[in-house]
Amino acid sequence: MTVTEAATRARVAAAALAQATRAAKDAALYAMADALLAGTTGVLAANSADLDAARTAGTAPALLDRLALSTPRIEAMATGLRQTAGLSDPVGEVVRGSTLAGGLQLRQVRVPFGVVGIVYEARPNVTADAAGLCLKAGSAVLLRGSSSAARSNTAIVDLLRAAVAGTGLPADAIQLVDSSSHDSVTALMRARGLVDVLIPRGGAELIRTVVTGSTVPVIETGVGNCHVYVDAAADLPMALAILLNAKTSRPSVCNAAESLLVHAAVAAEFLALALPALHQAGVTVHGDAAVAAAGTAAGVPVQPASEADYGTEYLSLDLSAAVVPSLAAAVAHIRRYGTGHSEAIVTGSLAAAQTFVSTVDAAAVLVNASTRFVDGGEFGFGAEIGISTQKLHARGPLGLPELTTTRYVLTGTGHVR
Repeated sequence: MTVTEAATRARVAAAALAQATRAAKDAALYAMADALLAGTTGVLAANSADLDAARTAGTAPALLDRLALSTPRIEAMATGLRQTAGLSDPVGEVVRGSTLAGGLQLRQVRVPFGVVGIVYEARPNVTADAAGLCLKAGSAVLLRGSSSAARSNTAIVDLLRAAVAGTGLPADAIQLVDSSSHDSVTALMRARGLVDVLIPRGGAELIRTVVTGSTVPVIETGVGNCHVYVDAAADLPMALAILLNAKTSRPSVCNAAESLLVHAAVAAEFLALALPALHQAGVTVHGDAAVAAAGTAAGVPVQPASEADYGTEYLSLDLSAAVVPSLAAAVAHIRRYGTGHSEAIVTGSLAAAQTFVSTVDAAAVLVNASTRFVDGGEFGFGAEIGISTQKLHARGPLGLPELTTTRYVLTGTGHVR
């Protein structure tokens, strides 16, 4: 099936979904969760074949981690679908309303996008997350995953479509687009009038390609060159715990920390703690001269940092690091190299925290907390499509409300102008 044919069928499905009750959509979500659990063996077999092919192709460990499924990860996908069913239905929500002069009633109401296209790399869990969120938000979805996950995505989508059809909603609400060539991405990007919005989720090159080449409106999800800044007023043991969690708990995700900035006033003391701990955790530090000197003093190797290191989203156990003379210098560094995703400050100073929050340009800013909390599930939104780093129409985790648009409904009693 071509992208045009799939999108045409998706528009028909979207018209039916737009009229579906919350009960009908929730029933489909629960059925999708049950189908995933019942089909775990088949999904894992498909995923194992994808992983074998990826290893043979020399895929990097971070990407293998993103590609890999396990029974707990499939259970988490099913849990995410059930949590989405438990969330309020955004469709029909009145955003604001008023009575105009003369008695005309005005309401701004949330409505589905219609057909959502999602282009993403590697992570097959996105397949279930995106399908569930779009269905709950009343939109049909066209899923274009990467060729590396083709078997896994096919197995998942087959289960989800059968489950949706079994509850009486159209199976074409969820469709998998061919991933064997880049032609399908181009077709999605040019399907204006059939696809209402396109969401890229993946590496910088994929996102750049979609944003610059699409005639379909795009919601940009960004890469995560996230920073942890240790302020002069930081509790240093707290800062160390936050840094280790942000960097090492799951290095391959976009909310993992990629860069450390330390105020010069506490650099010697903090780096004496942090560098050995990072080394023990398997982290390679790419640091400036001050960090390298601290590494020598601590007996820990530090790689010289290049300009490129400070702008890199490693997605691995690598970390760029620099000593800065002030909070203002830290903010300037982040503004130069950051990607607008998530930035953290560790400080005991309310004034420093307020300055950081108000001057750092990012979708999420954390005070005395790990960047790993920037996630739709952690925010209580349920599953998410991704983290939007743009400023229109949504920013931060893309949950259910962000997957809708609005329309104005005016109700009168024969009003004329």
